[in-house]
Amino acid sequence: MMNNEQIVKALKESGMRITRQRMIVADVIADNDGASCKDICCIVRGKDSSVGVATVYRMINVLEDIGVIERIDMIKHRRNGDEG
Repeated sequence: MMNNEQIVKALKESGMRITRQRMIVADVIADNDGASCKDICCIVRGKDSSVGVATVYRMINVLEDIGVIERIDMIKHRRNGDEG
């Protein structure tokens, strides 16, 4: 998993502006490896309630698109017998 500086660098390289809200989301993602999107959203909103749910999900999608993070399909894992 990437740390906060690596996430920010990847965002800058992809042409994204680094806003306060994006920094908060990057911090939470870097500090909570393996957390679900919902968990990330709850943690971010706990730190700053002005950050919208859509902002968090868009940021997660951008990070997936540029290869910084990878979402795990838990439904698929459960169907295949993998519980972890």
